[in-house]
Formats: sequence, structure tokens, C-alpha cells
Amino acid sequence: MGNKERPEWLKKRINLDENYQKTAQVLKDLELNTVCQAAFCPNLGECFRAGVATFMILGNVCSRNCKFCDIANGTPESINENEPANIKEAVARMGLEHVVITSVTRDDLQDGGSKHFVSVIKSLKEINNLNIEVLTPDFKGDYTDIKRVVKAKPDVYNHNIETIPRLYSNIRSEAKYQRSLQLLKTVKEIDNNIITKSGLMLGLGEKEAEVISVLQDLKDVNCDILTIGQYLQPSDQHAELKEYIIPDKFAEYRKIALKLGFKAVAAKPFVRSSYQAKKLYQKAKENS
Repeated sequence: MGNKERPEWLKKRINLDENYQKTAQVLKDLELNTVCQAAFCPNLGECFRAGVATFMILGNVCSRNCKFCDIANGTPESINENEPANIKEAVARMGLEHVVITSVTRDDLQDGGSKHFVSVIKSLKEINNLNIEVLTPDFKGDYTDIKRVVKAKPDVYNHNIETIPRLYSNIRSEAKYQRSLQLLKTVKEIDNNIITKSGLMLGLGEKEAEVISVLQDLKDVNCDILTIGQYLQPSDQHAELKEYIIPDKFAEYRKIALKLGFKAVAAKPFVRSSYQAKKLYQKAKENS
């Protein structure tokens, strides 16, 4: 179904205007990766035009090969020690008030890359009135690595659940559903003041009852913010797209999530983990 024509609600034009070019130039000048570009995000034009980007640290080659993801996998690169300073410079140049830092998974590193996350957070803490959101891999569930990042005190700790448990063996074969849930639970146990966040994709063959069950599981570990979007198959080698979910269904899931007690929810076809991150953070703070 990956090649099937997209419905109207999933068509989006990328406008490469002056603001877009400005954002792209800052990233190029400072040799920074973004998940926006690496994963060919459909919101790339919209976010770059607004002067927003999600920085991707620890290189742009992932040590895992998840079947939904368009980021390159293989032998990861060496860590760029200038990255914390360069991201700080980019944030200052772009005038960001809310920054999102994510990474490829680095199972090849003893600390999973957690120390580098801390270096980036510490560098960004030198900027006044900046909200810092991290979107981390699962660190293989290692408590020390998770605690290290939490103790650096980001404002938001995001880790995506991605899909329902039944589909993990196909979609996220090197991840574990319970391990991802436990990570979110651990963050709250270490520091209850940190806002936690997670997200999942629809259209991979999940049933409604299975989605609602995941929402309940996330709520049970006190997850604050939820994002739900449409899976779009990057290529024939990726997990097969089973279904385009209509916008009304996303709206329905949003209502269910809010009723369950999530503090902020974004659920639309084009929603991705970091989409309108600042707005969702502010909403969650209001409802805390």
C-alpha cells in the first residue's frame, strides 16, 4: 500500500522560502544534523519556515534497524565533541525558546550516548529562558544512563512507544514494549517534576482496542504529553503501510487520551514527536 496515492488530507507542499533557507544555512554552517532532514519529515518546510528544528546528536547513522524509520543504519560515526557548543550557537542564532534534542540509537557506546546528552543539556542551560526537551532512545533500559539524563534536568523527557505491543517484533525488533514503558516510569520516579512525553504511529495494522490499551499503559506510568500521527512508508524495504487513518479518527483518539488524563495531546495525520513541541509543553504546564 506504500505506493498507493495519498488522500487529500495527507498532501503537503514544501515552500522553500527565505526563512526556510535561513534555518537550513545555520544548520549547515554549524555542521548539525536534524531528524527533520534525516527522516524526511513531512513537516520539514513548515518547521524550518518557522525557524524551528529538532537537533539530532550522536551522528546520523543508527545502530538499530527499525522497520518504520528512514534514518540510515549501520556503523555509527564518532561523536562530534563540538556538538554541544554548536547546538548552543544554533539555538542562539535561531532565537529559540524551546529546543528539542534527539539522537540516533547508539548501542555501540557503553553509556548509550547518555553522557553526550548531558553535555548538550548543560551547554543549553547557559541560555536564559530556554525550555529543553530531550527525545532519547531506550538506553537498553539501563537505569544509570536514564538517571544521568534525568539529573541534567531537561524540562521534557520524551521517549516514543511508537506502536502496539503485538507489532514490536516486526516494527521495533530490537526494542521492547515494557522496557520503553519502564523508562518513562523511571523518569517520573527519579524526578516527578519533569514532564514526560511519548508518541505512536497509526496505520501499521493496529486495532482500536490495542491503541486504547497503549494509551492506558502510558497513563499508568504517568506520561503527561502524547503525540499520535500517521505512519508513512518511506520505501518498499520498510514496514508496509496498512491503512490511512482518517482525521476524525485521530480526533477521537485525542478525546479518549484527554479523558484518560493526559495533560496535552496532539493527534493528527501529520503530527510527529516534536511537532509544536513548545505549544504542547505550555499546555501541559498549564494543566499540571
